[in-house]
Amino acid sequence: MGKLLAAALAAAALAGALALAYAVGAPPVVVLGTAAGVVGLLWLMVLLTVPWNLYFRAHSVLAEIAISRGKGLEVSGKRDAEAARIARTTLRWAVAGHVVTAGLLVALTAATGNAAGYWFAGFFLVSTFFRPAGAYFTQLRRRLGVLLKDVTHPRDDVVELRRQVAHLHAGTRALEEKAEEQYRTVSELRRSVDALGVSVFARADEADRRIAARGASSSPPSTA
Repeated sequence: MGKLLAAALAAAALAGALALAYAVGAPPVVVLGTAAGVVGLLWLMVLLTVPWNLYFRAHSVLAEIAISRGKGLEVSGKRDAEAARIARTTLRWAVAGHVVTAGLLVALTAATGNAAGYWFAGFFLVSTFFRPAGAYFTQLRRRLGVLLKDVTHPRDDVVELRRQVAHLHAGTRALEEKAEEQYRTVSELRRSVDALGVSVFARADEADRRIAARGASSSPPSTA
């Protein structure tokens, strides 16, 4: 809606400018030639956008259907037929628009005798290949982008995976060193506990011997 309004305002401004030029005394041939050139340019823009956009959109739908089916999704065959039919129709309309416009220009040129019309007719015929050529190079650029992504992303993934593995290896090594340190600490503690146990048992035996010696020395001598 915004584009249509802008086009309408531009056309109104152009018509006003041409009317003003005619009012101030510009030659009618110049005014009509300018008006015809502007109208032809606007019509060329319509031919290069509306039907060709629909045509390439239909082919995009067909490509998306193929990708969906490649991923195992079920897509009705009617979708293919409808999109292909739209593609054929819009292609015919696009080519016919260029050819018919060129034919009208040739007829108008033959009637008026202005040889410049033949150049415009030839330009409209050549412009038929503008959008397909642009779409072809756009597709090539998109395909190269996909190929570059396929080539670089696995490489980047491998580098990232190696970095993560190295990080995990360093973490595992640190845990192993801490485990060894804890094991040495537990071993030292166990040896200390064993030494303490031996010392306690030795002192207990020594205490038992002293108690037994004192009991033996304090007991009265036996009489015969």
